[in-house]
Amino acid sequence: MQDIINNLPKLAKDKHKENKSFFTKLKKKPPKQLDYVMQELHEEEFNRTDCLECANCCKTTGPLFTDKDVVRIAKHFRMKQQQFIDTYLRVDEENDYVLQSVPCTFLGADNYCSIYDVRPKACSEFPHTDRKKFQQISNLTLKNVAICPAAFNIVEEMKKRIKL
Repeated sequence: MQDIINNLPKLAKDKHKENKSFFTKLKKKPPKQLDYVMQELHEEEFNRTDCLECANCCKTTGPLFTDKDVVRIAKHFRMKQQQFIDTYLRVDEENDYVLQSVPCTFLGADNYCSIYDVRPKACSEFPHTDRKKFQQISNLTLKNVAICPAAFNIVEEMKKRIKL
């Protein structure tokens, strides 16, 4: 798995132009069945992929924390919201709450998340490949294929199945 993770940024860079062109066409004329195809591709890939073997998303990027995430996770820790924010988060250039540092504070050496049951919405939805109106998040997906082997595989299979 580590070899795949190490090669992923180069693979994604090599495919970037092709992927960008594909997503541009997809945005202009999304197929009627796109959401169903993406759901199917997502499920197929995650039946083969064990995120615990990888956790590259947790090691290299940090999620956005919504206000609801802050409330839920602070409650989990029995902390006041501001105390949770001061301890773990910072405000980024887009005025969003993000982790103070990566890898994620809540990621264990065994790749398990210590707050999995109350994790941020961005974590539970990552890599967002089963999202409705998938064509609207193409810029995010272009970034995620360099981070997540599953997202990379889903996009490659998507290009085979959806002829534009």
